Amino acid sequence: MKFVVWTIPLALIRLVFSLSVFLTPLLGVWLTSSLIVFVNGPTWLALLSGILLFPLLPIFWDWKARRGKPQRKGLSLSWGDRITLRTLTLNLAFIVLLLALRPQTSFLALATRGDWFLENFTGPPVELTRRALFQTANGLEWLYLAFHHNPYQKYADSTTIQPQPAEIAPIPERPAPAPPLPQQSDKEWPWRNAGLHPAVVNMPPRSEISIESVAQYIAQQEKDPVLRIKALHDYVADRIAYDAPAYFAGQIPPQDPEIVFLTRKAVCAGYAKLLEALGKAMGEEIVYVVGDARTSTSELSGEGHAWNAAKIEGKWYLIDPTWDSGFVNESGFTKNYRTDYLFPPPQVMNITHLPDDEAWQLLPHPLSRGEFFRQPILRPPFFAEGLELVTPTRSQADISGDAVIEVKNPYQRWIFASYAEKGGSKLGNCGESASQRSPIRCPLPHSGTYEVKMFTGEDQYGPFKYVGQLEFNRR
Repeated sequence: MKFVVWTIPLALIRLVFSLSVFLTPLLGVWLTSSLIVFVNGPTWLALLSGILLFPLLPIFWDWKARRGKPQRKGLSLSWGDRITLRTLTLNLAFIVLLLALRPQTSFLALATRGDWFLENFTGPPVELTRRALFQTANGLEWLYLAFHHNPYQKYADSTTIQPQPAEIAPIPERPAPAPPLPQQSDKEWPWRNAGLHPAVVNMPPRSEISIESVAQYIAQQEKDPVLRIKALHDYVADRIAYDAPAYFAGQIPPQDPEIVFLTRKAVCAGYAKLLEALGKAMGEEIVYVVGDARTSTSELSGEGHAWNAAKIEGKWYLIDPTWDSGFVNESGFTKNYRTDYLFPPPQVMNITHLPDDEAWQLLPHPLSRGEFFRQPILRPPFFAEGLELVTPTRSQADISGDAVIEVKNPYQRWIFASYAEKGGSKLGNCGESASQRSPIRCPLPHSGTYEVKMFTGEDQYGPFKYVGQLEFNRR
């Protein structure tokens, strides 16, 4: 009986140890290769690191440690046991060091490119393996979050409101395409030719002396619950300028709504807090939502951001007044009012916005952070124009020649694309297409990582609007 009691635990310990010895080198090679593929490095480097960690370095370590030393008699580890322990030690140290030096990039690489060696294979076993790899990558999200700081979290209320399932508007299986172009919509997304609300345009100066007076004036001028929230969104998007100097300097002043109302400038937190305060003053339920957002200049993981959700007739809708106020680049802020982020479908909003609280995705099946990273960065106008991306389906793709983008284009919109090497400013133009499935080809000149941006317009030589971007690694 005593023999049996000790045998089972020892067998389990031996099994765990054997699995650790087997899986640790695999994990090290997987992490290294995913990082190399993500940054478009040579794949032979991953193979070399695997060979070094198992078996070259453990054998060299054992030879170095025992060279010139007399062999001890009695109990001692065999050569195979020593190599096994040294292999486990080296690989664990390598993995810990890599994760400590590049924690966020490591998670991003595993979450987006962890299945790189399966990209040319299909079938149920492949999909099962892919899901297992990404589930394993999701287990490292805590490490990413431990080093990820969102400066706008401090403005979130201590008492958090959460949407209930009955308060979430029904979601179609996929983003609804735009209605036929001659038709217009005046009370729902996508808004057709929607300008500033008349109450915002015609607001007298005496009604802009406080947050409360603005809310009271809009409430008196507009009774429709949807257009009331639109008027509040329009006021914030129109009256507030993005504080680009503070953003680029990394010295963001207080974003309290009263300060923003007086100074008429803010970063995203100030826009969202002012809209929240206007809703409260009007008696409408508008909340502050904080999370990450991906822009045309951010990494695939995005950066800290803040936006809103509004409750209209018992249902929650998403709003981003900051991104509807204009755009920011190195030269500063350019005012450009629009309604792209005024009540977009949740599955459209969650392509670029990932709230810290997954309940504010307003999705029946919330996205994981890895799924968010893997989505191509597409803006609401892409879906409002009825477009559908066929390929590539990932935010980053590997190619050996031209970058090829296939888009379903039922309304025959002109699609223009340009490319630039990541981190560079030199641009090149891709092909144009107005056919339903004609691919767009970008002749990337040499190996490297490129960002390809897409634009759409009604006329070949008319104005184009930015609708999204993809990242290509040319080998």
